[in-house]
Amino acid sequence: MWTEAKAPSLAEMEAMAHEVFERLPKTFRSLCQGVIIRVDDFPTDEVLDELQAQSEFDLLGLFQGVGLPQQSNQDVARLPNMIWLYRRPILDYWAEHEETLGHIIRHVLIHEIGHHFGLSDADMEAIEASAG
Repeated sequence: MWTEAKAPSLAEMEAMAHEVFERLPKTFRSLCQGVIIRVDDFPTDEVLDELQAQSEFDLLGLFQGVGLPQQSNQDVARLPNMIWLYRRPILDYWAEHEETLGHIIRHVLIHEIGHHFGLSDADMEAIEASAG
């Protein structure tokens, strides 16, 4: 029965994201040095406006920062790169699909790390499609 089940809190989901990250290949993680992973319930209104989202549930995650291909040793001090996972949209997606919550968090996290690497959404869709 689901009578005792409850959705993970922000802190629990952030811990899940960090656990998922630690299970990724070491070479992959090493390229993410300094990237901060955070979980919030929803994207900010500014993010929703910038991405022209129809609803606060449209965005599961976001990479904010300067991707690896655009970084330079000549860069002036900048804010750290961040990956945001949005708890409520992820939980909503989970409730409507057959995937486990851990699988969804892994997918969103890897997708946002792909943006850190400079990949577009189309690049990542092609990679996922070729992986089967």
